[in-house]
Amino acid sequence: MISVKEVKKNEEVDAVMKIAQQQIENIGYTEHSVRHASIVSKRAGELLKKTGGTEREIALAEIAGYLHDIGNAINRSEHAQTGALLAYKILTGMGMDYLSAAEIMMAIGNHDEEKGLPVSKISAALIIADKADVHKSRVKKGKMSRPDDIHDRVNLAAESSFISVDEEKKRIAIEITINTKMCQVMDYFEIYHKRMQLCRRAAAFLGYEFGLIINGNAIV
Repeated sequence: MISVKEVKKNEEVDAVMKIAQQQIENIGYTEHSVRHASIVSKRAGELLKKTGGTEREIALAEIAGYLHDIGNAINRSEHAQTGALLAYKILTGMGMDYLSAAEIMMAIGNHDEEKGLPVSKISAALIIADKADVHKSRVKKGKMSRPDDIHDRVNLAAESSFISVDEEKKRIAIEITINTKMCQVMDYFEIYHKRMQLCRRAAAFLGYEFGLIINGNAIV
């Protein structure tokens, strides 16, 4: 089984991710680079570990998390689908068995809230891990590439974000601390409503309820 460590060291992966980030920066989007990929990879694996995923599922979720945004190297539009195909090509080229590569392809192709759905444990973990990464470090320090963009305002206001799992109550929650002087809670909902709906479906696929906690207050 190919590990996420091997994927991170792969020259082709490195090249594609650099181009993906270059395009994202040039069109003024929030950070989608190695930082975001690494966080999503780690959290997806941890989430499956806490919710009863097998070692194999955890390993595949980590790889899917790391590669989920490489489609941005082609175009931001439909990046989930193009990224899924890119990941399959790269992983099979590295020697991964076709079934495992296809499972990762399916997860990546379903991570975006516009067209995605939780269709496996791997995809469900990826969805939640991806949508939980809201943080000020995703906007360049001291500069907003799109000053009037609500995505930048929300990310700049986010002091911290993490995923909590209550195994006894069977509840997965995204917990966020927001500086309300920079952005109101309603601003968060304006852009994250669809994403939270998808997270709720993803949690349900794993057999859990979903919660959203902002500044210590349970919103959902």
